[in-house]
Amino acid sequence: MDPTLKTRIISDLKDRLGNFPGRLRTASKYIVDHPSDFGLDSIRETARKVGVSTYTLVRLAERLGFSRYDDLREPFRHALVSASAGLDHPEWIERLKESGEFGQVQAGASMNALAIVHRSLELQTPEQFQRVVTMLLEARAVYITAVRASYSMAYYLHYVGRMALPTLQLIPRHMNSAIDELHSAGECDVMIAITFTPYSRETIEACKFARRKGLRLILISDSELVSPDLSADETIIVSVLSTHHFGCYAGSMAVLDTLIALLVAQGGEAAKARIKSYEDLRRENQVYWVAQKKR
Repeated sequence: MDPTLKTRIISDLKDRLGNFPGRLRTASKYIVDHPSDFGLDSIRETARKVGVSTYTLVRLAERLGFSRYDDLREPFRHALVSASAGLDHPEWIERLKESGEFGQVQAGASMNALAIVHRSLELQTPEQFQRVVTMLLEARAVYITAVRASYSMAYYLHYVGRMALPTLQLIPRHMNSAIDELHSAGECDVMIAITFTPYSRETIEACKFARRKGLRLILISDSELVSPDLSADETIIVSVLSTHHFGCYAGSMAVLDTLIALLVAQGGEAAKARIKSYEDLRRENQVYWVAQKKR
């Protein structure tokens, strides 16, 4: 089977998404966002997850030029089997499974986290990361925004990343909105937005406002299709597929660590000097408080 067929189908779906009627659009977005599930599940299970009829999925296959639904799904099944063939369970996972019911739950959670990190890192290309890092280093100011659970990742990126990139600004600050913080931003600036399904209305509005002001936009999300009328300069896709009943962000944290490492590497001696100054400051502060306690 042509190994590029899955990629070409996804590209075709993205291009035609806006022209499809409601249910076909919903099914198309599901395939783009959940290619692994689509390759694994039966047509009935996929229809149940999407919330459409099996007939809708058959119609979508026909609209894409396939004679049968299975012909549309097969490239996704093939990619799924190929990707998982080289993955082995570590020995410590097997030991957990043998340690009783509690260990089995722990083993399942551990494998879930490992799979999400693996999928998320596998999606990244050096070409895109190079474009992103160049964009960030050349910007006058880099704004980072997120809300709810995603805010923790934005905070982490800002807290650690500013040692390599001092132009990073976390918004909103205090009780403001992200839009308030972008009042003086312009074409020389970049905004990083982090949002995962269900996508934050506040974050989407901030992204649209930033685009209207001419900022370049980097989106970190589980989908390129966050909003029909929103496009980013770069979209970094991470996996959040989880066996839990809550979102799992281990993959996004791994991708953020990679991005920070690349910023440090490209920042050269200046970035290393800033990191050392932060470490020296923390060490001096610790020595000060130890001395205070001895008084």
